[in-house]
Amino acid sequence: MPYVMPSHPAPPGAPPPRTGRGGRWSHGVRRLAAVVALVTGAALAGPGTAGAAPAEPMADGARTAAALERVTAFGANPGNLNMYVHRPPALPANAPVVVALHGCTQSAQVYSDNSGLDTFADRHGFLVVYAETTTANNANKCFNWFQPGDTRRGQGEAASIRQMVAHAATAYGTDVDQVHVTGLSAGGAMTSVMLAAYPEVFAAGAVVAGIPYGCGVDVVSAFGCMSPGTDRTPAAWAQAVRDAHPGFTGPWPRVAIWHGDNDPTVVPRNADELRDQWTAVHGLGQSPDRTSTVGPNSTRRSEYLSAGGGSVVEVNRVPGIAHGTPVDPGTGGEQCGATGTQHFIDSICSSYWITRFFGLDGGTTPEPPVDPPTEPTACWTADNYEHVRAGRATTTTGGHVYAKGSGQHLGLYNTFVTHTLKESPAGHYVLADGTCP
Repeated sequence: MPYVMPSHPAPPGAPPPRTGRGGRWSHGVRRLAAVVALVTGAALAGPGTAGAAPAEPMADGARTAAALERVTAFGANPGNLNMYVHRPPALPANAPVVVALHGCTQSAQVYSDNSGLDTFADRHGFLVVYAETTTANNANKCFNWFQPGDTRRGQGEAASIRQMVAHAATAYGTDVDQVHVTGLSAGGAMTSVMLAAYPEVFAAGAVVAGIPYGCGVDVVSAFGCMSPGTDRTPAAWAQAVRDAHPGFTGPWPRVAIWHGDNDPTVVPRNADELRDQWTAVHGLGQSPDRTSTVGPNSTRRSEYLSAGGGSVVEVNRVPGIAHGTPVDPGTGGEQCGATGTQHFIDSICSSYWITRFFGLDGGTTPEPPVDPPTEPTACWTADNYEHVRAGRATTTTGGHVYAKGSGQHLGLYNTFVTHTLKESPAGHYVLADGTCP
């Protein structure tokens, strides 16, 4: 494919076709939807590919891509999805499972070839289940994270993914208590769906460039969730999760959040809203208990700890990248992935750190040093519109803008008022006009 669109739902006016699962679209309407989706995808791409490495062959010495194993008859499959697995040569009994969900326009094989997950599956002995959607479900091959019929417990795509997990336990002898899920963009948003709809199934999840559960309920609202994002209170976000499985009291899944600082497609404020959602679900505050920098590019990590000191929510803000999965091609212990297609960006091997967060690395790697209270600060100079778009500030219905965290008033919501905001700790912003280093 000469051009790969950023991961996003079909545009307003062109709902995804629902072939075979309620509602029949004529061939002409489906064709029109696909064409409009492609045009809108091109319009959205613009700066969305900035920071992504150009297409190139897999790095010398990197893991050779292998064909996935197709699995059929894994269940009733109400969501009309495909199931593939990557099975290490010596999969142990009671192996853990990681469910992987690709982004729009991608496939299970593309995600397997580039994300680096299979490297760690082979190294540590876990099964990777790749769920795959098709153009029969969505013109852009997006998981339908914004369609109520696909995001509710026991329905549509969410139910199909749940059936894949159940099939893995019976067919491969995997451990039902060690099931995890991760995904990019639309796959990241679908990761949020699975954690909310089936919290008893998943021990942990990692949302990469994704969106909080319950944000979008149709195509129009889905675009608003992506950009400029939706600001709700932590309590409101948490209630959306609880409503997905009424009566469930825990334990809730642990959640890691990964987001590029310069993502214009799914704006960085979604990382803040995801943090608000899952810290509130766990009964935690929104100020981090510890911060650190990890990886070769000093990704900023904020951790939110349980009473026992374990990290139950973490936010990883990747500097200098746009929309995609962070990878770091090579053969080093902390390297993985490939940049042979768009939306796999050379920066940090997120799959390495996600595997660690899931507890699948055997606990053999040391924790990175924790930053002292005087950790270096980050400064951002931009107009009020850009501060809101990037998630550093919020706006009210009256058109006024307030710094996220400190609540300081920044003036009107427009492109004419410019301020410098200082971020310290992560996610907390204060006015620093003329004083930020």
